Amino acid sequence: MITVRFTVRPGQGDPSGFDLGDMSVAGDLGTADSAGRTPDRGMMIYLSVTQLLDSLPALLRGSARTLAFTGVDTSFGLSFRRNKDGVSVSSEDGVIARTTPDELASAVLGAAEALALTLPTGDPAASDYADALAAFRPLVSRHGPGGGH
Repeated sequence: MITVRFTVRPGQGDPSGFDLGDMSVAGDLGTADSAGRTPDRGMMIYLSVTQLLDSLPALLRGSARTLAFTGVDTSFGLSFRRNKDGVSVSSEDGVIARTTPDELASAVLGAAEALALTLPTGDPAASDYADALAAFRPLVSRHGPGGGH
């Protein structure tokens, strides 16, 4: 089981593609959260999620075995490792979850689609975000558990 959440920090004025936000990933073995950390681990959330959506496909398809992800303008990062049993997700504190590629893709897509609702359509970052979402959607299984998005 894995859950992913992307949030925008309040009090930044009008919404912008360069807003700061946080990333939270929780699994059966722990949680990694950029919020409430010292030093601050907040990131440019829309740009970071776009980068994650662009980076994950090679791992999910099996053409890459590892992915080291670091958000934009932060030291918060996640490591993904694919093996014969699925995908492990880790933070600097250790393994957070062991999951399947489909479950990981579904969790990331759901969180990214929810965040997309907060990004103004005319924003300069909106088209890159929309393109990354469109390219990522086909990776989510339409059959079985976690599918149907």
